[in-house]
Amino acid sequence: MRVAALLALISSLTWGVADFLGGLAARRAGAAQVLAVSYPAGAVVITFVAIFVLPGQLTTDLIGISLLTGIVGAIAIALLYAALVRGQMGVVSPITAVLSGAVPVIVGIFRGEQPSSFAFVGMGLAVFAVILVSRESAHHHGKTPMSAIALAVVAGLAIGIYLTVLGLAPIDSGVWVASMGRWVSTLIMITFVIVVSRSFNRTTFPWKLAIITGILDSMANGFFQLASQRGLLSIVAVLGSLYPVATVVLARVVIKERMNRVQSIGVLLALSAAVLLAFNS
Repeated sequence: MRVAALLALISSLTWGVADFLGGLAARRAGAAQVLAVSYPAGAVVITFVAIFVLPGQLTTDLIGISLLTGIVGAIAIALLYAALVRGQMGVVSPITAVLSGAVPVIVGIFRGEQPSSFAFVGMGLAVFAVILVSRESAHHHGKTPMSAIALAVVAGLAIGIYLTVLGLAPIDSGVWVASMGRWVSTLIMITFVIVVSRSFNRTTFPWKLAIITGILDSMANGFFQLASQRGLLSIVAVLGSLYPVATVVLARVVIKERMNRVQSIGVLLALSAAVLLAFNS
């Protein structure tokens, strides 16, 4: 398995777990409040990695990219958490995944990337798998309102833009773009909570969930940046977009959201797509 594919799959798994935990925390305390805690926690960890574990070239050229990723990233995750609060994780997460993977794939191909025929088959299989994973059983029809679906669509497009910009970071930059972008997002969310939300209940706040979510999410961003520096953005993005599999499985195991037969088939297809893309990256 190629290094880029492995890193992309690790980022996908880590994102899936982070989305699940973040969704749980947001249901208890609100998306903005959770992000105001999870973002700085993740920023500290990813900055430590950028300085001591995977040092890269820190240049002034990275400032503009980092600002853009930070702004778009904060908007995207806030929309995602808002959608997770309103709808089922097993529906919201896959919708965002399809769109977040499509944007960098299109950009990568327009930039001249030429995935193999098998890679295109894997991409199609991955998209189909995510759609199947998003299918609700008849028991759950009507439980995901259109507002949640609309938020998921916009969040998916925003995440796709974020991943595209992150994937265009210089190969020698380590994880600095992911690190600095996370600090920009941190300032945005803290300012929002102070100025707009003005509500923060410290006694009932899910501190552990929020902190773990922030650490996992920031590390996933770092893994994705490293993967995109070592492989085709179009393939890496599709592998990274398989994160709903982890979210759906965790939702099934932990909070007993039902996973029907179609969703189970989608999980198997996602694993098949991951293997196919990994060996053609």
